[in-house]
Amino acid sequence: MDELLKKVYFGNTVLQYLIATGIILLGMLIVFFLKHVVLKKIKRWSEHTKTHFDDFLVEGIRRFIIPILYFTAIYLGLLSLTLSQKMANILKVATTIFITYFILRLISAAVSGLLQNYLRRQVHGEEKVKQLGGIMLLINIVIWIMGFLFLFDNMGYNITTILTGLGIGGIAIALAAQNILGDLFNYFVIFFDKPFEIGDYIVIDDKQGNVDYIGIKTTRIKSLTGEQLVISNSDLTSSRIHNYKRMEKRRISFKIGVTYSTSLELLKQIPAIIRSIIEIQETADFDRAHFTSYNESSLDYEIVYHVLDGDYTKYMDIQQAINLRIFEEFQNLGIEFAFPTRTLFIEKEPKEKSL
Repeated sequence: MDELLKKVYFGNTVLQYLIATGIILLGMLIVFFLKHVVLKKIKRWSEHTKTHFDDFLVEGIRRFIIPILYFTAIYLGLLSLTLSQKMANILKVATTIFITYFILRLISAAVSGLLQNYLRRQVHGEEKVKQLGGIMLLINIVIWIMGFLFLFDNMGYNITTILTGLGIGGIAIALAAQNILGDLFNYFVIFFDKPFEIGDYIVIDDKQGNVDYIGIKTTRIKSLTGEQLVISNSDLTSSRIHNYKRMEKRRISFKIGVTYSTSLELLKQIPAIIRSIIEIQETADFDRAHFTSYNESSLDYEIVYHVLDGDYTKYMDIQQAINLRIFEEFQNLGIEFAFPTRTLFIEKEPKEKSL
């Protein structure tokens, strides 16, 4: 048995391989215990707290720290062996790449979590979180570029040459992609200035619909007829945008006309009738109703009121209820709605006297 343990393979005895295997298995067993026992208990505890930071911390440990610990167990086991210079270099490079990869992912997740937590505390937080995708894409690009530069520096490469190349390449890209960079800049304008957010109903010139997605180059709008409108961010920020989602109340003005045969007494009653109809509507605020003009075939009234809600469907429900009640009241009182008519008066010519 001693002879078997002392046999040498690739510069290490069988006993050394067994010790390395034991270190790896023991390390993995400890990490497995931490993950499935300790971390689970911490997670159950964090679910009953009010803050989201501990939830994020537990998830970060599970996704990023646990894999690093598993790799560390393997690394310590291999480190106990006598390795050639080539294998030692390979192990060093692999370790650096592995740890750098998971640390960069951890930093990216931490930045994303902090930004989401900050935005959720604001008004319409969930809608703002949906717009975070483009910002996080740029942040991730910066994080990964810096991470790779750190990696190359630790591997012995001269990063000054790389930075010089990136600088020249960046100027060339900027000159070749001015329109893209313009859309990117306007994405930041939309994100920070917030002229509209995802879910808002907006009108741009003759286009209208609900904002479905805000990207770093284009914004997508779902129109009322169902198709998707794709508009560049530069076009949006240079246009006049009507944002109906933020309308706290809607001013409504409409006209009705009654016939000239309507009596004076009924003409005087019409404004009060309309006022009573509007005032019984929920979320409707009566403004005025006036006999405004003599038309060719009608006596015209103008009615103005406010809907205390920006929802278009709510407004249409109220307007429909008002129209039906006006029709009912006018029918009960015998008031007739006017429609285009023309009355001809024919005068008979006098008969000629016979001679």
